[in-house]
Amino acid sequence: MCSARRLRSSGGVRTLASHGFSLSIQADQDFVQRTRVLPLRHERSGLALDLVLAGQGLEDRFLERAIPVEVSGAVIPFISPDDLIVTKVLAGRPKDLDDIRGVLAERGGLLKADQIRDTLALLEEALGQSELRPVFETEFARWRSEG
Repeated sequence: MCSARRLRSSGGVRTLASHGFSLSIQADQDFVQRTRVLPLRHERSGLALDLVLAGQGLEDRFLERAIPVEVSGAVIPFISPDDLIVTKVLAGRPKDLDDIRGVLAERGGLLKADQIRDTLALLEEALGQSELRPVFETEFARWRSEG
């Protein structure tokens, strides 16, 4: 996750390209502004990378908690596993539920479940929804019963 301003001011797009990343689809400016996502692919490894352009608020929190990872010589902030679960719960597609199960299987004992619950509660309040936390609780309980 990256702020658009930081990406531009740091020469981030050029830096990503110099390390072998390119757009994985034709993403024009309208697509990027609407979705706030740059869908990238690392040519040599085939790694798919969705670069999320952070806005103010919740995404700022995600960016503050991001984990720096070196990829082909570039240090890239990756969303934390806890915040990734939040975004997957919010998206709610079957693929996202599978992704939640994968994160739980890989990192379950290291996750900050209370932080996930608190973030989901903020989203429920902001969006006028009440089904986000139950999705997490169902998957978390499933993981605990399997482990």
